[in-house]
Amino acid sequence: MYYSEDLVEEIRSRNDIVDIINSYVSLKKKGNTYTACCPFHNEKTPSFHVSREKQLYHCFGCGAAGTVYTFLQQYENYTFPESVEFLANRAGIQLPQREMTLQERKEADYNSALKEINKAAAGYFYYALRQKNGEAAMKYLTDRGLSQETIHKFGLGYSNMYRDDLYQYLKQKGYDDKLLIDSGLVRFDERQGVNDVFWNRVMFPIMDLNGKVIGFGGRVLGDGLPKYVNSQETKIYEKRRHLYGFHIARRSRREGFILCEGYMDVISMHQAGFDNACASLGTAFTIQQAMLLKRYTDKVYLAYDSDGAGVSAAQKAIPILREVGISARVINMQPYKDPDEFIKALGAEAFEERIQQAESSIMFQVRVAAGKFNQQDPESRTQFQQEIAKIVAVLQEPLERDNYIEAIANQYFMDKKKLTDLVNRYGKYITEQKQYIEATQEEKPQDIRRQERLEQRKQQPQRLLLTWLVNYPKELFPQIRGRIGPEDFVDEFCQLLAKQLFEQYENLGDVQPAKIINQFEDVEEQTKVASVLQTTLKLEPSPEDNSVVITEIVRKVKEESIQYQLAHLQDYSRLQEIIKQKSEIPTWNISLTCG
Repeated sequence: MYYSEDLVEEIRSRNDIVDIINSYVSLKKKGNTYTACCPFHNEKTPSFHVSREKQLYHCFGCGAAGTVYTFLQQYENYTFPESVEFLANRAGIQLPQREMTLQERKEADYNSALKEINKAAAGYFYYALRQKNGEAAMKYLTDRGLSQETIHKFGLGYSNMYRDDLYQYLKQKGYDDKLLIDSGLVRFDERQGVNDVFWNRVMFPIMDLNGKVIGFGGRVLGDGLPKYVNSQETKIYEKRRHLYGFHIARRSRREGFILCEGYMDVISMHQAGFDNACASLGTAFTIQQAMLLKRYTDKVYLAYDSDGAGVSAAQKAIPILREVGISARVINMQPYKDPDEFIKALGAEAFEERIQQAESSIMFQVRVAAGKFNQQDPESRTQFQQEIAKIVAVLQEPLERDNYIEAIANQYFMDKKKLTDLVNRYGKYITEQKQYIEATQEEKPQDIRRQERLEQRKQQPQRLLLTWLVNYPKELFPQIRGRIGPEDFVDEFCQLLAKQLFEQYENLGDVQPAKIINQFEDVEEQTKVASVLQTTLKLEPSPEDNSVVITEIVRKVKEESIQYQLAHLQDYSRLQEIIKQKSEIPTWNISLTCG
């Protein structure tokens, strides 16, 4: 761990989990907890709960759970140390300096050097654009309607026509060949040696969320091929995880984001006032990019090219956006090809109108399907209706599904009942297929599945008892003292939690579940711990019934402990003691007065 346990706990205690999470999602108070639709999966009914008392969150839908640290790790993709540093800064706590390990220092220096090289390259390209050799590149940008302010804002540049121009510049700054090759800016050829990847191109720096240069896109001057060259992936740059222009777009005050295809589309839209525009980076739109957008919005407007390739790209992006819970609408730019052409021809006001008139993703998909089939031919029309049913069947909300069926039936002159039956049939098929895929993916040999089920049954009473102890520590700990201890939790994971809970109660007279989770840096471990400690118990109507339930749980935990001790007994002098403990179990009665 980077920082001491006490410091991590102090930082956590100074950052209320409700305040932090409420800055990302809108929480509503419900009894003693706060609820919202989960930010980690798509849902209509809120199953995401945040407890101010426990300083924990838990989603009963997808299982996401943990402390404020876990939330930042899952939502912002921070490492544990990064989440500590973020919250320390928020609380005004000065973090102590610490010595890195040799390996950590090596990795940090390597990544830092890659960023320095990219920054130096961006500066060199920016400078070259303003020199005599860059006149053609500058003319290209100004002919495309870009102002000097916009060119500066996006750090646009030019790579000289000489094949080793940048390489020689970076070598003079002291960088060795291996690091330069690793940066993706130069490449090695056995016959020609080391050469620049980018030459005689207009350069578009690609930046991360913090505005740091991590890669480049280069457009050729003239008619050469390939038209665009993009940086290879490096330790600091993964195309599927970044969006061009997003470091600016994420700070926009406009509603949602506009997703388009190319660098120039993004830049011209920003210049026209649409500073919420961004684009994927030389690859098809990815689930990682969708999740990045979801961190900031639940609405995206697609402004892909209006040609066949753009329509196809939009159709591929829609289900990806839907999967993460983003509502997509499609902007119609006809008769123009892309946002850049549209804005140049008709202006920003007309584009704003097209945004307001943007078509829902479902109706867009239906319209595209309609263009592929002959509506006058019975066979073709049947295929069209089947295609529509598949499109609408993905909608889970019955009211939303019914509204689309009605709108489509009216627009394309169909029988609503027949279309409804067809949609429901496809919906059932989709559900069955999904269940089958999940089942086959998780299929394991029968003996392994049997063993896993047995282990889960053994763990259940232990996990339940831990949950009861967290929810009612002052009522239960005094009653089980001398009867059950941490050693009675035979499952390794449960025993680890039990030790910490028992220790906390003995020292504090209470339990602090969030403090326990702080000791785990791995998000999966934090989620696993939080799923036990954050669970809210559903009490029975009467105290007597609750007492029966908790008594039975305590007895089962002790019985399992005794069975384990007998199976692993080596000191037979303890046999009589264990038998005596077993005989006392039926007499135990744990009372719980709340109900």
